[in-house]
Amino acid sequence: MQPEDLARSTQRFMKLLRPENAGAVAQSAITWFKPAPKLMVRGKRVARFPLRPATLGKIGSLEVRLAQKKNDVKRAQKLRYRVFYKDGTAIADAATMLARRDKDGYDAICDHLLVIDHAAKPSLSGKQPVVGTYRLLRQEVADNAGGFYTENEFDISGMISRHPELSFLELGRSCVLPPYRNKRTVELLWHGIWTYVRQHGVDVMIGCASFDGTDPDRLALPLSFLHHYASAPQEWQASANPARRVEMNRMAKEAINPKVALHQLPPLIKGYLRLGAFIGDGAVIDYQFGTTDVLIVMPVAAIKTRYIEHFGADATRHAA
Repeated sequence: MQPEDLARSTQRFMKLLRPENAGAVAQSAITWFKPAPKLMVRGKRVARFPLRPATLGKIGSLEVRLAQKKNDVKRAQKLRYRVFYKDGTAIADAATMLARRDKDGYDAICDHLLVIDHAAKPSLSGKQPVVGTYRLLRQEVADNAGGFYTENEFDISGMISRHPELSFLELGRSCVLPPYRNKRTVELLWHGIWTYVRQHGVDVMIGCASFDGTDPDRLALPLSFLHHYASAPQEWQASANPARRVEMNRMAKEAINPKVALHQLPPLIKGYLRLGAFIGDGAVIDYQFGTTDVLIVMPVAAIKTRYIEHFGADATRHAA
């Protein structure tokens, strides 16, 4: 192929990738999602991995720790793929299916919390399995690298600007293997988060939490319950982005049976509420993951005292 032929082929290929030629679904994706965050800020590389000690806590054979190298992040991505795509309802594109990993541009700038079972059978690579994970994004990193992932679904700018003196942390991509979905694993994950919060002086935790399914009418009871009983006060209020907003107020308050509604809440959302979290205004349907998402806002000052006492004000309960 001659250079001029290669140039023409490249131009034709790039033309096919333009939004107007990629169809409605691709155009919607461009509207909904920001570009991946940059890894270079003012000519300086964003720190990839934390400098603090990796291990944040232990219970028996389980250890909660931070990813320390690229392979650690890949192990978390493989777990997410198994839970979200293989066992769940998420729809994988060709690249995701080929890699068998759930990944995006935010992985490169986030800290990754891992729960590892040292008593389980090692993988073929000789590594102990990662059985739980959380993705953590601090505000100072997000501000320098394109913003929070949550901003793809919810307008949190006003809430953050009302609290310029506070430090925000985004929680996301939470998942645990089915055999480990028990009190011990979840407690260790939360111990890791609480240790991280104390280490970094975090004041507010935010993130998206999901219901399975994309039909809000089938979720009318739990969504309406969150709207009427757990809505954030004005100082912590934030709304779903208008183009994607789905009304949560689908039933009158007097028509709601709180006990039945609580039973229909996903365990993660129920756990957030027990800690003292608030819910933002409006939900968002995520068709890729097959979920309906709500905004979680959890000021550290609002966390119930009994939970702080349980883990220890200095996160010492399960310290390594």
